[in-house]
Amino acid sequence: MKPTLKKIIHFPIVKIVLGIAICLGVLIGIQNLVTKPMVYHLIDYKPIGDTIINYFSVIVLLVSYFYFFKLFEKREIKELSKTNLKTELFGGFLFGFLVLSFVILILYLLGYYSIDGISDLSYLLAPFSFLVLAALIEEVFFRLIIYRIIEKWIGTYLALLLISIIFTVPHLFNDNVTLLSILLLLTFGFAHSIMYTYTKRLWLPFAFHLGWNFAQPFYGSNLSGTEEEHIINSNFDGPVLLIGSEFGIEDSILSIILLLIVCIIFLRLSIRQKKIVKRSHNTM
Repeated sequence: MKPTLKKIIHFPIVKIVLGIAICLGVLIGIQNLVTKPMVYHLIDYKPIGDTIINYFSVIVLLVSYFYFFKLFEKREIKELSKTNLKTELFGGFLFGFLVLSFVILILYLLGYYSIDGISDLSYLLAPFSFLVLAALIEEVFFRLIIYRIIEKWIGTYLALLLISIIFTVPHLFNDNVTLLSILLLLTFGFAHSIMYTYTKRLWLPFAFHLGWNFAQPFYGSNLSGTEEEHIINSNFDGPVLLIGSEFGIEDSILSIILLLIVCIIFLRLSIRQKKIVKRSHNTM
């Protein structure tokens, strides 16, 4: 390959576009051409079929990322290593779930949250598998591809600022977005990115993301502006600043404050353990 062409292909922005295009193309292609026709032909019960398709898509996305960047960057893909896999997956999920559980506890003690009943557990099939796939897609694209590449290019601090904005923009098209929702999204993008900086692996930000998202329909809240199936049928009745808007419990000022604390904790840990990346003087 000619040096000029190689330099263009490996320019950070080009690398990001190629990475997203290849991984997304493989995912959509296999879903539509292989997985869906095969599964729907063999399984009549759609919730089971959708669950299988979603979890198989998780594997496809991880494999496509692994082999594309292994071949393209000619390196070991440490961000998908098994180091601390169980701890970061289960601990991250519990961490994300408990942060919003603490918000629910505060609202309950204040009399702003009550439980009307519990629905069936069908949510744990297709809806939960969709949460897994959606969280993974966002974390692979925003963290492993965009943030990882620009962090190496322009350094951690500028990358954190940029990824927070990049993560927020597509979510502005969600239903019921408010000013607090925008603040939440900026903080959310920062939190997951600094978690990646601290671990240099996918698992913690992905698991925290999944636990955070699962907590909302679990407790009967909308999820990022969308009304989802719920596990707990509940009632939120109090100041919007505390209980959140129609966007969901995540844009409660309580949720945002706790997420800011998470950001500060992982930023301090990253600084203390010298995980902060300095700006590169070349273009990789």
